[in-house]
Amino acid sequence: MPRYMLTEELWSKLREILLQFSLYNKAGLRKTVEGILFRMRTGVPWRDLPGHFGKWNSVYKTFNYWSKKGI
Repeated sequence: MPRYMLTEELWSKLREILLQFSLYNKAGLRKTVEGILFRMRTGVPWRDLPGHFGKWNSVYKTFNYWSKKGI
């Protein structure tokens, strides 16, 4: 497992925290969260986010929405 990916243990804990904010537990939630964390760690521009995190624009929109809601 690459070091920038969440372990199963960390993901299960983080998922429970996120679901407390009434987030929809969609199939790509983990990829989206990992994409946001990757971007925060590396500082890479949103458009340069690696494709295995999903579409960069979707990850950005989710981050932006959560930021506005204070999540």
